[in-house]
Amino acid sequence: MSRIEQEINKHILVLDGAMGTMLQEYNFTEQDFRGERFKDYPSSLKGNNDLLSITQPQAIADVHRKYFEAGADIVETNTFSGTTIAMADYNMEDLVYELNYESAKIAKQVAEEFTKANPEKPRFVAGSIGPTNKTASLSPDVNKPEYRAITFDELRIAYKQQVEALIDGGVDVLLVETIFDTLNAKAALFAIEEVKEDRQIDMPIMVSGTITDASGRTLSGQTVEAFLTSVSHIPLLSVGFNCALGAEQLKPYLQRLSDKTEFFTSAHPNAGLPNAFGEYDQTPRQMQQFIEDYLQDELVNIIGGCCGTSPAHIKAIAEVAKNYKPRKIVLNV
Repeated sequence: MSRIEQEINKHILVLDGAMGTMLQEYNFTEQDFRGERFKDYPSSLKGNNDLLSITQPQAIADVHRKYFEAGADIVETNTFSGTTIAMADYNMEDLVYELNYESAKIAKQVAEEFTKANPEKPRFVAGSIGPTNKTASLSPDVNKPEYRAITFDELRIAYKQQVEALIDGGVDVLLVETIFDTLNAKAALFAIEEVKEDRQIDMPIMVSGTITDASGRTLSGQTVEAFLTSVSHIPLLSVGFNCALGAEQLKPYLQRLSDKTEFFTSAHPNAGLPNAFGEYDQTPRQMQQFIEDYLQDELVNIIGGCCGTSPAHIKAIAEVAKNYKPRKIVLNV
């Protein structure tokens, strides 16, 4: 049993908050994104946050450090867009292995610092595996419903490269997150199983889908129960939801998930719903109150934040999480 599996049986684990929200505070310019190495690169690079693991590694380490200081047990690598598919937007497909490896290494070094300082509270790194910017289940062209912009095999190959680099960089768990299309996620899970078999290793896996609106479905149309059934053939550390909704709106779907899965559960919701400017106004105290509802009802084993959340939000969540017992697996089927 891995160390993270030991810890999750003892108490609720706290996941970090948003990386993008934190990086916006640095106001990095095009030149900052480029650094010395990419100063003459032909494509615009501003907005490629994953690249900052190479050009601004200290900033990435500082973000991880702030979340650990706030009480997080797990931080996510800066690799949400770390596939050849997503990096094609910047013509940086060839950098994918390095981006993931360096991101994992930075996070692991910071985690080890904190674990060494307090061995009673070990810190972990989750390799963040995003959904890519393409969907395998739906056509991007309403006039050609049969068309697909990506194939399962293309996704599998891209995810395999990312997974290998994350493992080489030292992650403790792999997090397939913000799943809007379960077919994409199944390609990622297939790739992970391939790597595990190739290397004869075991690696805990977290899966986190996203409910896109009040219909209670993923973008590709699955209900909570259908999503859960689609990923439960793989032995997972946890299954949960993140992004799209705030903690209050997410609760009924998390309740349904918790009732029906034999895996541990996770949630990292947004800081409420975005305002007219796309910003998140929910304060740490407000979010803490909604999260406490989860904890009172014993819905989660892992809790954190997504868009709009900061170390202050994670600190508020960690403060209440320590007062509650983790969810026990009792199925209501």
